[in-house]
Amino acid sequence: MSSESTTPSAHLPQRQIRFNAFDMNCVAHQSSGMWRHPQDQSYRYKEIGYWTELAKLLERGTFDGIFIADVLGTYDVYAGSNEAAIRHGAQVPVADPLLLVSAMAAATEHLGFGVTAGTAYEHPYPFARRMSTLDHLTNGRVGWNVVTGYLPSAARNMGHDDQLEHDDRYDHADEYLEVLYKLWEGSWEDDAVVRDRETGVFTDPSKVHEIGHRGRHFTVPGIHISEPSPQRSPVIYQAGASSRGIGFAAANAEAIFVAAPTKEVLKSTVARIRDALEAAGRDRYAARIYTLLTIITDATPEAAQAKYEDYLTYASEEGALVFMSGWMGIDLSQYDLDEPVGNVQSNAIRSVIANYEESAKNGEVFTVRDIARGGAIGGLGPTIVGSGEEIADTLQEWVDYTDVDGFNLAYAITPGTFEDVIEFVVPVLRERGAYPTEYVEGTLRQKLHGRGDRLPAEHRGAQYRVGASVTA
Repeated sequence: MSSESTTPSAHLPQRQIRFNAFDMNCVAHQSSGMWRHPQDQSYRYKEIGYWTELAKLLERGTFDGIFIADVLGTYDVYAGSNEAAIRHGAQVPVADPLLLVSAMAAATEHLGFGVTAGTAYEHPYPFARRMSTLDHLTNGRVGWNVVTGYLPSAARNMGHDDQLEHDDRYDHADEYLEVLYKLWEGSWEDDAVVRDRETGVFTDPSKVHEIGHRGRHFTVPGIHISEPSPQRSPVIYQAGASSRGIGFAAANAEAIFVAAPTKEVLKSTVARIRDALEAAGRDRYAARIYTLLTIITDATPEAAQAKYEDYLTYASEEGALVFMSGWMGIDLSQYDLDEPVGNVQSNAIRSVIANYEESAKNGEVFTVRDIARGGAIGGLGPTIVGSGEEIADTLQEWVDYTDVDGFNLAYAITPGTFEDVIEFVVPVLRERGAYPTEYVEGTLRQKLHGRGDRLPAEHRGAQYRVGASVTA
């Protein structure tokens, strides 16, 4: 495919690869069993020093940010119980991601923070204040990964029989975002805070507006309780890759995370997202797209392969099936390990199933054992192994072929996997002019898109600004 059709030359004079670090406030995030490795430090997730050290490391590597996943329930689809998840430490125990951000921001100057929070179980009114607070404290470096939830255990612990159906969750999230945009964008005018010592007026009441929201799910009549933050709305991240999820992302997302087992599947996914952005009245490159990937690298190909084989001795296939069962919404313990995985409809993450179905069209037949082995390190994304030069070759090939912007890097061990990428891969990419050597000044939104600190005019949220004409 020609460079004209794959490279957004009008937006990036020289296409550069972008990295995010993918982590979670827990022990076993994506790579099951790797907490047993003697060099893994994920057990330190409870220590603030782990997070500040990681943040400083990633900033030295000019990563766009750290993307922190989250769940509010346990993985209990596998064997109909959460016992295996608890036994393997599969995202349980897990702590709150938002509370990490202030400390990491204090330890860094440029690194962005994408934090996951669900729309299903917290009212948008207090959540709006929490995100405005983080945007103030980070000087505009915070983003929100919007998730609708997929674990039935979370629903039950919040007093529901089960989660909403897949598309209903997005309908609920649409109104959730509407409330937030009204609060963040439309409640306070830019010059509402005057701090006039002579008159004693801190804020001009005529420039603070009640949002008057009354909808199907929420009633929020009043004002946003926080003054406008540097970005007002945080950068919106989204990771749903179903048809409904892509539609939601096309309207809201400024950074989109995907997972694809092959570059052919990734190319198709990226094209669908670009088309959806355009159909929503936005630029095809209005959202950065990052694909999930795990990199195992060292000074030589042989050393990298030896490292990978060492990691595999610690990986847990059962732990991987615990994750996959939760992500796919089907109990994989009921299958023989060599049984092919057929078409599966679920109420969990539909994109997981779609990826395997797409790969099957290329002649590949996936068994339960393949899923377990493939997911034991890196989860849903592929794992690539090689020297820094080999990894750089592969990354550039994927970007050229698929039109993806960058990679959301999972780890085998932490912080070792990230240290290796920064030591062996980043210098090669920089020498080739394919990776940034320094950060752009400004907020996270400015660093990602170079179009200022606030939502662009064509974004859905901009409709709710004071004086804007709301059409949705």
